[in-house]
Amino acid sequence: QVQLVESGGGLVQPGGSLSLSCAASGSIFSTTRMGWYRQAPGKSRQLVATIFSGGITNYADSVKGRFTISRDNAKKTVYLQMNSLKPEDTAVYYCNLYWQSRDYWGQGTQVTVSS
Repeated sequence: QVQLVESGGGLVQPGGSLSLSCAASGSIFSTTRMGWYRQAPGKSRQLVATIFSGGITNYADSVKGRFTISRDNAKKTVYLQMNSLKPEDTAVYYCNLYWQSRDYWGQGTQVTVSS
């Protein structure tokens, strides 16, 4: 019943910006922790950023200072603003919801940073 619907992603030049969004819906009581992960070809899925309902955030060292995670609790939506993008940011980005000891995932959206 839980669904995570992502939007955004695409092709952008190095140094450019891109915004992602993810809306949660279904049989959930709250969205205490939401976040973004990414997976590049041949690599495991890794943390990008997480955010709690109270606003506390956590970022991977590789994106800190360039990416900003935010959320709208009323809309159960999490956002990721990506600035100063680098080719190594190229990956499939997945929305994540952690609720009642379970991880829920979006379908993933491709982000490609290339000149």
